[in-house]
Amino acid sequence: MDTIFDIIIIGAGPAGLSTAIEAKTAGLSHLIIDKGSIVDGIQHYQRDMFFFSTPELLEIGNIPFVVPTTRPTSLDCVNYYSRVAEQYQLQCRFHERVVSVVRKDGTFLLKTSKGIEYRARFLVAATGYFDCPTSLNVPGEKLPHVSHYYSDPMPYFQQDVLIVGGKNSAVEAALDLWRHGANVTVVHRGEKLSSGVKYWILPDFENRVAAGSIKVYFRSTIKEFQPAKAIINSPDGEVSVKTDFAFILTGYRPDVEFLRSLGIAIDPDSLAPAFNPETMESNVPNLFVAGGLVGGRFNNKVFIENGRGHGPLIVSAIQKLLRTVS
Repeated sequence: MDTIFDIIIIGAGPAGLSTAIEAKTAGLSHLIIDKGSIVDGIQHYQRDMFFFSTPELLEIGNIPFVVPTTRPTSLDCVNYYSRVAEQYQLQCRFHERVVSVVRKDGTFLLKTSKGIEYRARFLVAATGYFDCPTSLNVPGEKLPHVSHYYSDPMPYFQQDVLIVGGKNSAVEAALDLWRHGANVTVVHRGEKLSSGVKYWILPDFENRVAAGSIKVYFRSTIKEFQPAKAIINSPDGEVSVKTDFAFILTGYRPDVEFLRSLGIAIDPDSLAPAFNPETMESNVPNLFVAGGLVGGRFNNKVFIENGRGHGPLIVSAIQKLLRTVS
């Protein structure tokens, strides 16, 4: 394309959308590119999962987020952010993966999976942290019946389902599956569930366990997945559990390989990118980061509530840079 955009944003999550809104409001030309659909990470959540946050904390672009309940579901969020993008007429390219980025003549040249080239004066990486699940590194983890994502309980009616994890996603999936007729077993390496489990679902889960409706192995790990069962290392020794389907819900991390390909320095411990918190500019000039990826593997530090504030910081910094050049 001959057009040189002022700003291209990689990622159409809430932080990316917020940045595009700020850019458009400031009179800057923009483009959002996402390998999936709008707020693709949220679309991978359990469909009827209730957010911990209340609607007003998830709003962007000064557009009210109105739902009939105290907390919105993941589907409510997808619908809301889609409406916001339409309201602002944001320029988006969906289902198009960025495969390379190089500097050329003072701009960023992007090539995508559709064979299209785009150019921009400024670039924002807002790719989230839902692309790279935490691996158990055990045999059988890549078998067809094993997944790192859970969204819908209906295919698992009367199936033996194993869930690995002890945080919100694992607990909510276990309850959802049990309520829709699955036989559920949970494996967690800790002594008890994470202290961050939502307070309104914890008693529900504990009651199901006490009643014997959901089986839990604490202080246990997966040794191996096999086609019809899982081998568990438990305090009482090895246990074989019948497993038609398994969900490994142990967390996610940013796509640090992609960030490194952009030239962004990554902290080896936290996996967080190098950036100036006052401007969100990375160690690469004119290249910014936004959203959950800035927390690295500590993604419980950056949520939509604070990630949505990255857009104003980025656009303000870009405006200052443009004034300096002119």
